[in-house]
Amino acid sequence: MEGNILLWIQENLRSAALTPVMEFITHLGDTAFIWIAMAAVFFVFKRTRMTGLQVLAALLGSLLINNLILKNFIARVRPYEVVGGLALLIEKQPDWSFPSGHSASSFAAATVIFLNHPRTGWPALVLAALIAFSRLYVGVHYPTDVLFGALSGILIGTAVFRLRARAGKGPGRRPD
Repeated sequence: MEGNILLWIQENLRSAALTPVMEFITHLGDTAFIWIAMAAVFFVFKRTRMTGLQVLAALLGSLLINNLILKNFIARVRPYEVVGGLALLIEKQPDWSFPSGHSASSFAAATVIFLNHPRTGWPALVLAALIAFSRLYVGVHYPTDVLFGALSGILIGTAVFRLRARAGKGPGRRPD
């Protein structure tokens, strides 16, 4: 069933105009590059440094849980290896398919940004969703890989935010 969804995306959504855009978007998530860059920007300003630290903590949590533990435990083969007719648009990936690390790290970082800055955090969530969808578009993940990655990222980002909020309420600490 999931293979059919990927084939539908390939047949109905892929286009010569959209493919380079999706390839660019998917590569923004490589090694969490865009999110680390955003964390660096948050570090520049004193009032947003804690957001930068939380983004890095969420990325680290996502890396440990999703990329180092779950991917190796579940060991799901990439869809381009088994779905007949699915054309891979980017290079073969060196690790397992489930869960999507790009989706997980993107939503972990975007959730932290949104929870700290609700009015301006929406673009981060939109970018996370685009990166997640791009993984389906280029043919490297199944839909459940992306959905679980997004969900785990949201949970990790929320946990990091809440841990900081709880730590900030202790004696002698003032909230940001």
